[in-house]
Amino acid sequence: MRTPEVRTAFYYQIALYGIGMAVLLFLLKWLEWRFLITHHALDIYIGLLAVLFTLLGAWVARQLSRHIIIEKEVLVHREIPFERDEAVLEKLQFTNREWEVLRLLAQGKSNAEIADQLFISLSTVKTHASNIFLKMEVKSRAQAMEKAKRLRLIP
Repeated sequence: MRTPEVRTAFYYQIALYGIGMAVLLFLLKWLEWRFLITHHALDIYIGLLAVLFTLLGAWVARQLSRHIIIEKEVLVHREIPFERDEAVLEKLQFTNREWEVLRLLAQGKSNAEIADQLFISLSTVKTHASNIFLKMEVKSRAQAMEKAKRLRLIP
């Protein structure tokens, strides 16, 4: 939808083009257009085509250069501090050590890194991981992480 300023400018341009065309018509009459048409017909037609295509190009450019405003709703998530669901931990009967192993698994740590960080043996980490998988009824780390996030055990 055009604003009044744009509409006024548009009518001003139309008036200028009309006045310009009237001046050109008067000039052609004054120069005895019959003489010009008979001797320079091809030049006049080419000139008229050039003016026509110039005006057409200006109109197309105006149509293509209009500003398009696209509004899109953007959802902004608030950061809510994570609180693990203790009821789920109790229901799954997780020990504190199993929860620590699950938390480190969620951070992408390997079994060896978990063992070093918790000061336990590698086989103990594997046992805890196996117990976690059994209690959560999953078969892989990826499934365990997905289910733990869904149950709000890890952030």
